[in-house]
Amino acid sequence: MVSSRPPAVILAGGLSRRMGGGDKALKPLGSGTLLSHVIARLGAQVSSLALNINGDARRFDVNLPGLADSIPDHPGPLAGILAGMEWAAAAQADWIVTAACDTPFLPADLVVRLCARQEETGAPIVLAASGPGGKPVMHPTFGLWSTALAPALRRDITGGSRRIRDFAERAGLALAPFDGDPFFNVNTPEDLDEARRRLAEYTS
Repeated sequence: MVSSRPPAVILAGGLSRRMGGGDKALKPLGSGTLLSHVIARLGAQVSSLALNINGDARRFDVNLPGLADSIPDHPGPLAGILAGMEWAAAAQADWIVTAACDTPFLPADLVVRLCARQEETGAPIVLAASGPGGKPVMHPTFGLWSTALAPALRRDITGGSRRIRDFAERAGLALAPFDGDPFFNVNTPEDLDEARRRLAEYTS
């Protein structure tokens, strides 16, 4: 059975090319940053929280463990998921939640719904999905993962795998549906402007 408050890792190890480089997570949003909004929303739902980052962790100025990719050359978010799995497994946790650093409006019930879906299905991976119609869009960086998958994930990454969806489908996944667009993510300066507009609407 999954704990109702598993640990979680925020994935912030990317290169942010579409944002023009630098640390996308530190872009200002309201009175904080993209990252501070994610920390506030996700931190309230989990037992402990870590940050997957590469380079000097001090630049983030947050009181969280910093987990660097253990596989070189920036192989992508799968490496961040692996770092989170290994951190959680070292703390004797059987499961870990992952979330992206650029999605400031993530659901307040993300974790409880991922856990409930895992209990329904028994799947070793549960990924979030949202959108209207019969085929919601998968959000592969938002998921609940069995830490027992860490050795298989390491083998896949070192063998050249880079897509979360590919690994999840091989390992066995279920989808947890969410309504609306709570996984709006910020990839470009235009997206950041939209996030500021949405935040102003939410707080007005």
